[in-house]
Amino acid sequence: MTRSTKAIYLIPILSKSLDVLELLEQHKAPLTLEEIYQRTRISKTTVFRILRTLVHRGYVSRPEDGRYRLVSRPRKMRFGFGGQSSALPFSNAVTESLRTAAMSTGIELIVLDNQYNGEIARQNAEEFIKQQVDLVIEFQTDRYVAPIIADRLAASGIPLIAVDIPHPNAVFFGLDNYRAGLEAGELLGAYAQKFWGGQVDLVVGLDLAKAGTLVQSRITGAFEGIRSRINDLQDDQLIRVDGTGLEEESKKAMHGVLTKYRKAKHVLVAPSNDTSALGALHAARELRRAHHLAILSHDCIPAVMEEMKRKNSPLIGSISHEVSTYGPRLIQLGLALLNGESVPPYNYVEHRLVSRYNHLVTDRDTRSS
Repeated sequence: MTRSTKAIYLIPILSKSLDVLELLEQHKAPLTLEEIYQRTRISKTTVFRILRTLVHRGYVSRPEDGRYRLVSRPRKMRFGFGGQSSALPFSNAVTESLRTAAMSTGIELIVLDNQYNGEIARQNAEEFIKQQVDLVIEFQTDRYVAPIIADRLAASGIPLIAVDIPHPNAVFFGLDNYRAGLEAGELLGAYAQKFWGGQVDLVVGLDLAKAGTLVQSRITGAFEGIRSRINDLQDDQLIRVDGTGLEEESKKAMHGVLTKYRKAKHVLVAPSNDTSALGALHAARELRRAHHLAILSHDCIPAVMEEMKRKNSPLIGSISHEVSTYGPRLIQLGLALLNGESVPPYNYVEHRLVSRYNHLVTDRDTRSS
């Protein structure tokens, strides 16, 4: 740009941002906010906002010593994301949230589909290594493949954030499964008290076994929540079957349970996710036993939200994982890791019970407090 360039074409804040970047580049050594202010003579407030923006976008780092350093990157930061499966609505919602957040922060996001398959997830991790991404966000369901993926990425010096399924030495991001399951179970139990006079013949947990114990604690929590409301349940009235988190497999599993327990008229069902819940619902309808069930699951996918609007639907609620927050929080975690900041090993998402029967729990809790 020549000296004759008219001032009207200049963007003052951009020019000041470049002054800060050039200062950090020239000095090589890290500088404090005060030092940058003294050298640029830009207002301290403006310098602070510029630095916070540059840190957020990954151009500058600020470790615990409080000094700002230029991050030498010849290209935009690139994150790899292994999505759980493009065939699952919740997985797609996570992907879209992450795409939006990456775009807003100037990060290149490389998305590969794990297809709900451990071996494919492993291959995708190798592709991320080949492409030399700066960080990997892994959303894959196979606990047996998790340590293999984690080890390969660690050996390649690539930080890892694991979504929902823990991976060794990775930062975890996901649901507080037991607590969310407990809240679901409390409402199922309160529903049985209100509409079935407290009579429960059977409680069915539709597990996602290959995901491991952390995800399965959703069902453990649900059972405890139900027991807190229905005191006389016997151990043989609570059964767990593997629905694999998929609709067709859950339908088969639930069909088998309802066929075996033909006389059960009051059945509470706690699936691992909404896709599994829909499978259980289809099985009950095929057997003309939907009126015997009350189902409460997880994810709040569109199909379940529509089903819940149907009069007399046995699907009485779902736990929202507030999926729109996934993308921004995952990007923030990734940038913090790359900037050398201290990051908690477990980062839980917010969750919220969505049901027309929420008052059954809140009313009871208010009266007992």
